[in-house]
Amino acid sequence: MSIWHNKQVTIAALEPLNDKTMAGFLQMQWVEIGDDYLKMKMPVNEMTRQPYGLLHGGASCALAETIGSVGSHLLVDPEKFLCVGLEINANHIRSARSGFVMATARPLHIGKTTHVWDILIHDEAELLICVSRLTVSILRRKD
Repeated sequence: MSIWHNKQVTIAALEPLNDKTMAGFLQMQWVEIGDDYLKMKMPVNEMTRQPYGLLHGGASCALAETIGSVGSHLLVDPEKFLCVGLEINANHIRSARSGFVMATARPLHIGKTTHVWDILIHDEAELLICVSRLTVSILRRKD
């Protein structure tokens, strides 16, 4: 059974969220929506590597924050609530030099005012690149 507010949500519905954002600039792409998880990939290229040629830790954090924040957006009524990152932690286990990395996000806690996400980032060989935990604040819209 789906945890999402809109049970019919599709990848196509998520794609406009990348327009004119960091996610779009870093070429992040939505891959899959499961009943209780999201998957998103990001290339390891000149925009996401640091000077040593390795995936930049900040790019991994941007991927984690993007997928978790959008996950929270999908859990609430977006006409009533905004979802914003409150805290992020990332452990960079190993790096990648090329190809794509894939983030999988699952909620650990779905509360009224906070959500906590577990985000695992793997490379194309399924090796663990980064483990991240994101706390999202759920704010009531004032408009």
